[in-house]
Formats: sequence, structure tokens, C-alpha cells
Amino acid sequence: MKLPNFLLFALIFCGTIFSQEKEAKHFFLEGDYFYGSIVEHNTALSHLIIGHPEGFTLSYNRKTFGLKEWERQYNSPDWGFTFIYQDMKNQILGENYSLYGHFNFYILKRNLMFTIGQGIAYNTNPYNPETNFENNAYGTTILSTTLLKANYSKENIWKGLGVHAGLIFVHYSNANIKAPNTSTNTLGLNVGLSYQFDYENFPDYIVERDGLDYSEKIKFNYVYRFGINESDINGSGQFPFYVISAFADKRLNYKSTIQFGADLFISKFLEELINFTAIAFPEEGLNGDEDYIRAGIFAGHELRFNKIAFVSQIGYYLYWPYEFESRVYLRLGLKRYLFNEKIFAAITLKTHWATAEAVEFGIGFRL
Repeated sequence: MKLPNFLLFALIFCGTIFSQEKEAKHFFLEGDYFYGSIVEHNTALSHLIIGHPEGFTLSYNRKTFGLKEWERQYNSPDWGFTFIYQDMKNQILGENYSLYGHFNFYILKRNLMFTIGQGIAYNTNPYNPETNFENNAYGTTILSTTLLKANYSKENIWKGLGVHAGLIFVHYSNANIKAPNTSTNTLGLNVGLSYQFDYENFPDYIVERDGLDYSEKIKFNYVYRFGINESDINGSGQFPFYVISAFADKRLNYKSTIQFGADLFISKFLEELINFTAIAFPEEGLNGDEDYIRAGIFAGHELRFNKIAFVSQIGYYLYWPYEFESRVYLRLGLKRYLFNEKIFAAITLKTHWATAEAVEFGIGFRL
């Protein structure tokens, strides 16, 4: 599956919210070993699955204790940074070195910990048409990567030392910035140790919420998105794209905002793909001058973390003159509100179900 791809800017977004937490300076370190398998989500990847990837993770975690309302809303999560080394156990795929911004969320009296991280990775042996043409998973040296963990965790068992174990999932992709991009997903088991610094002076968690009404009237939003991408045809070239969006939103409470709006897509890679298909595959019945512009409507949701929001949208093309992928599209990403929440920046991934089309960088206004 080609999943969310936010590149370096995801770390910047995370760092923006992290830098505000000056009150809580308690932290802990983690080290893990993991061992797993590459999930065959696409038959085109089968020739690359010949071993069991393994590696290690090193994490810095800053504690929160409910001093801010967003911390209390999410049961005082941790935030931090994770480094991962992964040996793909295949010379064609090489090795990956990754850096993430992450959150740890807790349930069941803080014994069950869920980690979600987004970052960038460096691959040592990407696709090359002459020297590494078999690597259809990674088309670029720099990849985006997503980290998910579900661990049973026991902190401070003895003088700050703790243990944890569970499942780890690591995804690598470049979201069709350049072909090929079959991507890989590693699912494995992990086990590790943690150490809490200054554990004797940890404060108590604050759980009482402020009880304020965070609902708002309907607001109108206008967004301009842009980026570059390439079709799935290797060597077809990278082209710019532009997206103009307008939507209304309604904030329901502290965490949730719902949306409804419309998108206009101007994708130059699609113009090139239409021309290529008309010439290379005449049986498709194209004449080469089909319109490459698309327009759709969408409904969405925002999950708020202070001034950061996780965006999820599902859309449907009303105008779809060239049948590229499916009429249903998805958008997932991060959003950062600025200037009294009247302006926002966004990094989103547009997909057709499990197939990525583009990473979108956007700027918008909320009035």
C-alpha cells in the first residue's frame, strides 16, 4: 500500500507543537530491537521479499502531565523523536535510516502505549535503470516513512528502568513524486528498554478538563495546493500540479471539526500520461486531446491537537473526462493554524484508495 507521505515538513509541523511545551521538561529514552516481514501488498513486490528485515529504534520522549487543555483531552501523551535503522535483508532494497517526529498515546492505566510517527528516510540503494532496475519499491533516495507501534509498557520498574514489547509497523514510500513507487510495509515484533530521567520528581497527571464549549459557527475556507509528481510509468517525467479548494467547516468540540467542499485539480502529469497512452496504446481509443482537469466534491474531518490538526477527507469526481484510477479519492494529512486560526498551512497526501497520487503543500484562509 502507498500510504501517507509528508516528507521533511511533517517533522517541522511536529516540532512546532513540541516547542511550545516548556513547562514539562521530564523525559525518558527508549531502545528497541525489532524483527519482522515485508507484507506483500502488491504482487509486483514479490521478487523483493526474500528475508526477514530487522533493525533497532532509539527514541527521545518528552512527558506531558496535563498542564494544557490539549494534553488533558488526550490523556497526557508523550511527544518526541525516533531514529530507526532497518536492514531490509535484500541487497536490491538496501538499508533505510529514518528520523521521525512522534506521539505516544496511553490507555488501560497507561500500560498500553500506541505510537504514531511521521518522518523521512534515507535509502542506500534506490531504483536505477542501469544498476538497480529490479528495485521497483523505492524510486528515490529520500523517502517518507510512517511508524506505528502498539506496546505493552511498564515504566520505572526499578530505578527508572522499564520494559516494553509488542508490534511495530514501518512504511516507506515517496508518494509518486518519482516512479517507481511500489513502496514497502514491514510488520514485526519489537522488544525494548526505557529509562526515565529524574523519575523521583515526576509530578502527578492532571486529568480534570476545563469544561469550555469549543464549538464554533460555520466558517468558510479557501486553499491553494501545489507540488510535483510523476505517473507510474518509469522515466515519464515529473510535472507540477495545482489544486484550488473551497469548503465550509463546523467545529463541534475541542477535538472534532467537520467539512464539506469542492476541489479543482490541474495535474500536468495527467496531460503527459494521456498523450503517451494515445500514442503507445492506440487500442485504448484515446486521441490525445482529452481534458486532464478534474473537479470533485468532498466531505472531511479534522482531529485537533492544540493548533495542529489531522485531516481526513473522502471525495468524488463530478468532472472526470479521463478515467484515471477511480472516481473516489482520499486526502490525509497535517494542518497547522496560524494568526488566530485565520491562516493555515497544510501537507496532505492525495490517494485513490491504496494508490498514492501526490503530496500536496498548501496555504489557506479560514474566514
